[in-house]
Amino acid sequence: MLYVRFRAAGTEAAPGERTYTGLLGLLAEFSPVIEALPPDAALVDVGGALRYFGRDAAGIAALVRVRALARYDVDCTIGVAANPLLARMAAHDPAPGEAIRTVPDDPDEVGAFLARKPAAALYGVGQATARTLSAYGLDSVGRIAAAPPAALQRILGASAGRRVLERARGIDPAFVTPNAPARSLGAEHRFDHDELDPDHRRRALLTLAHELGTRLRTDGQVARSLTLTVRYADRSTTTRSRVLPEPTAHTPALTAAAYALHASLALQRARVRGVSLRAEGLMPAELASHQLTFDPADEKSRRIEAAADRARARFGAGAVRPAGTLRAA
Repeated sequence: MLYVRFRAAGTEAAPGERTYTGLLGLLAEFSPVIEALPPDAALVDVGGALRYFGRDAAGIAALVRVRALARYDVDCTIGVAANPLLARMAAHDPAPGEAIRTVPDDPDEVGAFLARKPAAALYGVGQATARTLSAYGLDSVGRIAAAPPAALQRILGASAGRRVLERARGIDPAFVTPNAPARSLGAEHRFDHDELDPDHRRRALLTLAHELGTRLRTDGQVARSLTLTVRYADRSTTTRSRVLPEPTAHTPALTAAAYALHASLALQRARVRGVSLRAEGLMPAELASHQLTFDPADEKSRRIEAAADRARARFGAGAVRPAGTLRAA
């Protein structure tokens, strides 16, 4: 199992949409079982390719990395493991100077790999859940793995407690689910320094939602869901997604969803390097339904938005922008 993270060579930037599509084609040279994880990652089950290429999974990972660099000038960080959970965690925690991290399929090796990681390093455990676990002394994956199942279920609930315990022990029953990358639009903001102020992060999200809304309406598209990715000073990331109440390209709706996703992370004093938003599940606007409302403010907002779009089309993208994106004098 490979978890592949793509980065433009020499940077931390994700590849563009066209390049990402090409990279998925590169992975298809090694296996047809690929789960696209836009905008910058993919899971690949290479079990059927080992004999054909005469290499183990780490050897195939090395081939993937060389070809990505040669064809697309894209570097890869690749996790190699027996299941998606461990492969994902290995890719996000490579050894110093190594782009490929392998977790052997051995219970002792898996335990050693996981033991000292903080609770938040477990995929699916957010900052809020990690703080709850830490309040009970379960601040590392090793301690979570050793905790009685009943204790975790009391702390997190029955379902979440079982799931977190399984992951802390390196158990992941999930399979790679082949899919086509959903058509999407993304926008990213990188701060000049590690940003601690939540108001500044919200201002960046407002700008990104405004940009996505404008691009969607220009293309005659609406989005079914929105994904927020937060990148921290230590280069780790957190990603959260939310299905929108209805497919939309309306900037206030996108902004509200972005703010809600940001609030759900409970970042508080987190050192944030950058944020990105991705509108996913795109479909033609004429095929989407819109819930009628008797609220005159909503109709007025949409008329103003249409007028602003016409102004931008005539005078340029910077002709109209939200007042909230401007810094106070």
